[in-house]
Amino acid sequence: MTIREPGGPVSGPENGLASPGELRLATSLLPGVGDSPSLPAASSSTPGATSSVARYPGSPTLPDMDPVSLTSLVSRLANDLFAMPAIGGPTSSLAPSADAPASPTVSAPAPPAAIPTTSSPSLGAPASPSPSMPSGAAPASRPLGADTLPVSGSPFDAPLDFTAFEGAERAFLAPAALAFPLVDATDLAAAPHEASAPRVTAPLDFASLEQAPTPNPDLTFPSRASGVPSDLTNASFTGGSLDAHALKREFPILKERVNGRQLVWLDNAATTQKPQAVIDRLKRFYEHENSNIHRAAHTLAARATDAYEKARESVRRFLNAPSASEIVFVRGATEGINLIAQSWGRRNIEAGDEIVISWLEHHANIVPWQQLCLERGARLRVAPVDDRGQVLLEEYEKLLNDKTKLVSFTQVSNALGTITPAKAMIDMAHRHGALVLLDGAQAVSHKPVDVQALDCDFYVFSGHKVFAPTGIGAVFGKKDILDAMPPWQGGGNMIQDVTFERTRFHPAPMRFEAGTGNIADAVGLGEALDWLTRVGIERVERYEHELLVYGTECLKTVPGLTLVGTAAEKAGVLSFILAGQKTEEVGGLLDKEGIAVRSGHHCAQPILRRFGLEATVRASLAPYNTKEDIDALVAALERIQAGHARA
Repeated sequence: MTIREPGGPVSGPENGLASPGELRLATSLLPGVGDSPSLPAASSSTPGATSSVARYPGSPTLPDMDPVSLTSLVSRLANDLFAMPAIGGPTSSLAPSADAPASPTVSAPAPPAAIPTTSSPSLGAPASPSPSMPSGAAPASRPLGADTLPVSGSPFDAPLDFTAFEGAERAFLAPAALAFPLVDATDLAAAPHEASAPRVTAPLDFASLEQAPTPNPDLTFPSRASGVPSDLTNASFTGGSLDAHALKREFPILKERVNGRQLVWLDNAATTQKPQAVIDRLKRFYEHENSNIHRAAHTLAARATDAYEKARESVRRFLNAPSASEIVFVRGATEGINLIAQSWGRRNIEAGDEIVISWLEHHANIVPWQQLCLERGARLRVAPVDDRGQVLLEEYEKLLNDKTKLVSFTQVSNALGTITPAKAMIDMAHRHGALVLLDGAQAVSHKPVDVQALDCDFYVFSGHKVFAPTGIGAVFGKKDILDAMPPWQGGGNMIQDVTFERTRFHPAPMRFEAGTGNIADAVGLGEALDWLTRVGIERVERYEHELLVYGTECLKTVPGLTLVGTAAEKAGVLSFILAGQKTEEVGGLLDKEGIAVRSGHHCAQPILRRFGLEATVRASLAPYNTKEDIDALVAALERIQAGHARA
């Protein structure tokens, strides 16, 4: 696994320069530097920030300091001032810089009657190399419609004439049929279960655990309790190893006690916790910026609009999308997939067309395509996986043909943690003329995402999986595809002009954001992605890999425990069963010890049934988890098994 380590010098108090708070205090004591007790505040977009003290609430003040410390500080400042441009000069600043129904029948290989209870294969098994796959050009879009929705008849009581909308069917805005089509998986019948899938990246290397660098205490950052805002901790996040113990202090909820025990949060695949920076950003929005957006001339509307569009730019930057106009805010990955199914799918999928998914999918990436196939007369095909939960690339490619119009699959499995060979699968689909939707809900918090390098046509994710609030997510879509898609909801904010005869819509992304959106939580999403960028997503990926290896080895020592999903390439998911124990009972017993895991089918029943199971216990990782969290889990499981054995 190749890890890109961010570079750059460490700055802040560690580099020998005075902090902003020290500069304010000491310069007020030097002759000729200002006439007031503190320097004027730097320009800030933060409403209400009228002074440097307001911007830096944790700065020292004169009564806090003894004469020796004060003398030392003034001397240190004087040295620093000689080495910097004149205060007030064109390039100087004392403020820190800011980065700008019934289940379908699947004719697939029958799963084993029961999963063995012996130890699972090692994650460190060698991987076969991936074949070279040239990148194929994306298929040309079919001609898709204009931006008007004509209306016929009486201006007051006549229904909309859907047939006039460039040939779009009445079903486009009619309720979708709820019955599910049969999934055609006949090509899977002869597919081998085991081990023939080429690997795309290096397997997990358990030896790396012993050689993992020790976190450098000099690179830790102050907690929120110290009074230093998160936007001042940039320097602490550059280079070196990630200090999870320090990071954990940024999350207030992780101080909670549950059933008398310190909370151990290992349910991150369900939702992640929120850092203080995100909580503070939401509070600031509601205190200083709250307004509707895009349609008022007053100050708060301008502030809210700026914050909302800045968040869109943060998403664009995080995904490395070419343009912010390719980012659509939605409620989450589920709504994003449904948007694409209802808008692009109903316009482009016809009888006899085929949609390909994989056996790893969350229900949100199965059900919308079943509904669409039933409505349009199309066919849903499923790519198989081997006994370790890895997509069989050769079998996947056999499913692709000139009838394939869309491939939609997960980048990381929520139930097993398998990292799919996304780039290879996208290139294969493009060579057959299909578009590709990549479900990134479980990927964005674990690994860098570059939609241009992946060359996916759509990418969806949910904010609450990546340290942001619930009820917000985003869709990336290539601009020419989005602009050719009809809106899937109608209302305010997405229109240019409405008469009783016709409606003209805005271009993307606004045409897909009807009504008042989740403005505050979009702002929170932008802050979460900026926070994660400061932490360093590459550092998170490396740290979580080490923690995953440690957790895997530790769990193998628990009597009667079997890991489910042992792909060579995994993100931070540890899914398992305990011999003789019901998963929901295990989850309840762990909760009594303050340990939060998920027990159930994880909204991914097909992949669990592939292994002959209906449920697993799932521990899932985040960068604030530690080896101590894993140790607590393992010790609790050993006690559960010991008590079960005695019973």
